[in-house]
Amino acid sequence: MATISFSPKDQYNAFITTLNEAESGPGALSGIPVAVKDNISTRGIPTTCGSRILEGYVPPYDAHVVTLLKKAGAAIVGKSNMDEFGMGTTTENSAFGPTKNPADPSRVPGGSSGGSAAAVASGMVRMALGTDTGGSIRCPAAFCGIVGHKPTYGRVSRYGLIAYANSLEQIGPMARSVSDISLLMEVLTKYDPRDSTAVDCHYSHTPDPEIRGLKIGVPEEFFGEGVDPRVASAVWDGITLLERKGAEIVTCRMPSMAYALAAYYVTCTSEASSNLARFDGVRYGPPADTKLPWHEAFQQRRQSGFGTEVKRRIMLGTFALSSGYYGKYYAKAQAARQQVRNDFLHLFRTVDVIAGPTMPTVAFRLGEKTDPLSMYLSDILTVPANLAGIPSISVPCGKSEGLPVGLQIMGPHFRDERVIDVAYAFEQGVSR
Repeated sequence: MATISFSPKDQYNAFITTLNEAESGPGALSGIPVAVKDNISTRGIPTTCGSRILEGYVPPYDAHVVTLLKKAGAAIVGKSNMDEFGMGTTTENSAFGPTKNPADPSRVPGGSSGGSAAAVASGMVRMALGTDTGGSIRCPAAFCGIVGHKPTYGRVSRYGLIAYANSLEQIGPMARSVSDISLLMEVLTKYDPRDSTAVDCHYSHTPDPEIRGLKIGVPEEFFGEGVDPRVASAVWDGITLLERKGAEIVTCRMPSMAYALAAYYVTCTSEASSNLARFDGVRYGPPADTKLPWHEAFQQRRQSGFGTEVKRRIMLGTFALSSGYYGKYYAKAQAARQQVRNDFLHLFRTVDVIAGPTMPTVAFRLGEKTDPLSMYLSDILTVPANLAGIPSISVPCGKSEGLPVGLQIMGPHFRDERVIDVAYAFEQGVSR
């Protein structure tokens, strides 16, 4: 067992908590510093979810993925900044201040795993863990110019992840290279019976850049209204590179894209309303004022402990689940979600993977987007993969306005290896 010193110059506010020294043992990740997003439980290390309501909370146990990192010899050097409870696209919703993008400190790093992305992109760590509920790994990966992978739902245990929207979120790897993503996937995919949604499907794979004959579907809807033409051009250049490497490009349609964003936000806010009910000032974080009647203390603690965006989503979800509205909103959202799944199943009968932009624009300026609706629209290209539970990776594919652009590659359930192979083929093609 070795001890690694860690004293980063965190000029990007990438971390909420850092450890001056971290232990590293033998294994596949021996000596490698790794950042862990602050909604993943770490025994003896504060875990806040970027929220004041969990200030001072120190978990008594490790998440399954943290146990696996330690067994592989990784040195966990800190907890990375994030949008509060994973609710955001910029990491500006953190109670501990916004994270800055290393590609341009005047820009957001993306969210909600912005701290993990910034820590990797700036070189403070080689790898990081993020979580992805509607694009929270892939968005910051695209904005910061790194690689981020959302695994198939169920392939990585969520035991020890502080829940936001259980049916959507997934823990996944972030790194500067596809090879490191593959290495982390091999560590993270050990089966865990404590997670009832986990599937015993271990990843053991060496990325293969040979994609000759592979069929890549490109849905027209991924280049529709709201996608910056300069971003679209950079992504098409990336797709053309894959074609030159022998892949066949197939243009296709995905009609359910018209409903995906609405279905996602009704679903995730409804689940958040239920999940965040446990934060009552009694069991976690600073205590409520016990001199008040319980319902008043409960209300006061949540009002002061939760940020604006979290309160907004709790109220939206509570409304969608309320009597008389469940059928109008939540039930319809689930029907639309099924249409998204069906569209992917239909497409994967004729193509091997699907490609398009990760984000419709490059990283915007800090403080630029204050309207919640415009912020939510930024997730339009990432949420379909979460609704369907399929694997999706973002890999850097050039720049627009001098800022990174991400190419998103999606594949069928449990075909993470195929998705990673295509990303690796692209990465190798760019580097030569």
